[in-house]
Amino acid sequence: MKSSLLLLSLFFFAPVSAQTKTYDTLPNLPEHYTTLYEKFKKQPIVKGKIIMLGNSITEGGNWKSLLKDTTVINRGISGDVTFGVLNRIKDITDRKPGKLFILIGINDLSRNTPDEVIIENIFNIVGKIRSGSAQTEIYVQSILPTNETFKNLNKNFAGKAEHIITINGQLKKYAGKMKYTFVDLFAEFIDAEGQMDAKYAVDGLHLNPAGYAHWVELLKKGKYL
Repeated sequence: MKSSLLLLSLFFFAPVSAQTKTYDTLPNLPEHYTTLYEKFKKQPIVKGKIIMLGNSITEGGNWKSLLKDTTVINRGISGDVTFGVLNRIKDITDRKPGKLFILIGINDLSRNTPDEVIIENIFNIVGKIRSGSAQTEIYVQSILPTNETFKNLNKNFAGKAEHIITINGQLKKYAGKMKYTFVDLFAEFIDAEGQMDAKYAVDGLHLNPAGYAHWVELLKKGKYL
């Protein structure tokens, strides 16, 4: 695993080192991140459960109700980025989840973080989970599409379609090597124009109840749950 991570790191990250850094590593909502993360760390350690890990799209899901499982742990933090998830990995590995579903990256793109850095960070997240909780079944979910026809879509999330597709392609490509299951949500949420189907969205980015129901339906259909 370490050798694979090293090779992937060299492949994706080396070209970025020579570029001028035009992004930062902080979550979009740093105060919310700190408050929620501190709350998480104080919660009792319960092992072997399902954990949903990500940003606001994950935080916004009532997973206990959606999955009809009162033991599901929601580790979504609105505004979080891949760097933020890396910072709180111990909270996940201490709980030794039976299954871990990861959805992260869109906020990084809103800050113009390069695709290769996002990919590298997600691979590192997987590697750290694998090292700290070897029995966990890891599911890396594709970044969801956005819909730019929504007038209330934050402009920082516009024009990211090609980046989303590139990142998702690499996450799919290296799933076997990195020993995780890739879940292609993107393909099941797009409309004929290649944008998030409006019936699943509230603002072109976040999901409405129909979107969450569709997400769970896809996880069940793929027998990931």
